Amino acid sequence: MSHIFLNGQAIRANNIFCIGRNYVAHIAELGNETPGEPLVFLKPNSAILNSGSEIRLPSFSGNVHYEAELVLLIGGDAEGLAEGRELDIVAGYAVGLDLTARDIQDELKSKGWPWTKAKGFKGAACLSAFVPVDRLPDPMHCMFDFYINGELRQHGDTALMIYNLPVILRSLAETYGLRQGDLIFTGTPCGVGRLNPGDQLTLDLAGSVKAEFTVAA
Repeated sequence: MSHIFLNGQAIRANNIFCIGRNYVAHIAELGNETPGEPLVFLKPNSAILNSGSEIRLPSFSGNVHYEAELVLLIGGDAEGLAEGRELDIVAGYAVGLDLTARDIQDELKSKGWPWTKAKGFKGAACLSAFVPVDRLPDPMHCMFDFYINGELRQHGDTALMIYNLPVILRSLAETYGLRQGDLIFTGTPCGVGRLNPGDQLTLDLAGSVKAEFTVAA
């Protein structure tokens, strides 16, 4: 599925940019190095899974992790962004899960190979509907939460990002170019862990939008 929803309207998603290692506590829990600039990887838009869907864990992994994140929808094209006006290009906000086959990622990293199989499998980009920007008036200081079977597993505060939204947007526009329909996963806080068959998942973005998923048994 390569479409997302904004105000009930289906929009075809373009590129999916993801920012890794953007919260200090998450870096610490996985024992990673802190990057000197935004760490960017990609997912194919075929990885999109919209709220209400069933997550099917890939057969090639025995340890798929959840990573809850604020997600941006880009509303126009840009090769660069003026400082102080970066957020003007954002058309909407969502909460999502960057699913990661952690065992596969660790294996690929140990060989110095790309992570695509660990990050880009079908259903690895789970998303709520997007809300327009006026529904999230302060995205640089907002909360998001992730629950499994009613138990809080992750609590995010975007004010704690290492690289904030303007820095991320400016970096992506200057390095890669941004296009209408691009999505940006902005990084996950600490508390990541394994998904199990039958889990009931709930995401909440500052009370403005929620998403629900079930992991296939």
